[in-house]
Amino acid sequence: MRITRITLCALLVAGATSVLPATASPGRAAFTVSSAAFVDGGLIPKVHECTSGGGNDPAKKNESPPLAWSGAPAAAKSYAIVMRDLDNNNLIHWVIYDIPVSATSLPQNVEHAYRPAVPAGARQVYYRGSASLFGYQGPCSPSTVNTYEFVVHALNKASLTNLDSTSSTQTAARTIVSSSIGSARISGES
Repeated sequence: MRITRITLCALLVAGATSVLPATASPGRAAFTVSSAAFVDGGLIPKVHECTSGGGNDPAKKNESPPLAWSGAPAAAKSYAIVMRDLDNNNLIHWVIYDIPVSATSLPQNVEHAYRPAVPAGARQVYYRGSASLFGYQGPCSPSTVNTYEFVVHALNKASLTNLDSTSSTQTAARTIVSSSIGSARISGES
C-alpha cells in the first residue's frame, strides 16, 4: 500500500486531534473538582485514612476530604460523588448523592449518616467492608500505596428516587453514571 505525503499528514492531524484534551464550550469554564486537602495526584493526608485497617495511628480519623467543584453543566439538577480505589478492583469507598444543585463543595468530615446534616438533602450509601457505616470509608491500604479517585457527577435528576438506605454501592454507582451529564475527577494516593 502506497501512502502519500498528503495522506500521512491527514493521518497525523487526525491522530493528534484525537488525543487533545476536551475543552469546554466557548465562554464556559471546564467542569473541575479540587480539594484543599491534597492536589490532584498528590498524597491524601492521614486524617482521611480509615480507622478500621488496624494499627493505632491517632492521625487516622476516617474523615472525608473537603471537595469543591465548578464549571458543571448548566442543565445539572443535582450532584453525586463516587470514590473508588483504582488499585483494588475499583472498590467503591464512598457514594453520596442527591447533593443539591446549589452546592459547589462538601466540607471535610461529612457526617457518617444516611442523611447527613450537610449538605442538606444529600444521602449516602452504606459501606460494607472493613468497616460498616454510612458514607465515607477512607483509604485502607496498610501495605501498599493505592490511588483513590473522587468523581463528581452532574446529574439530570434532582433526586435519585430509586435508591434508598439499602442500596448497594454498585447499584448506586450504576444509577449515578446513567444519570450523569458531566463529571470531574481528582485522585490522590494513600
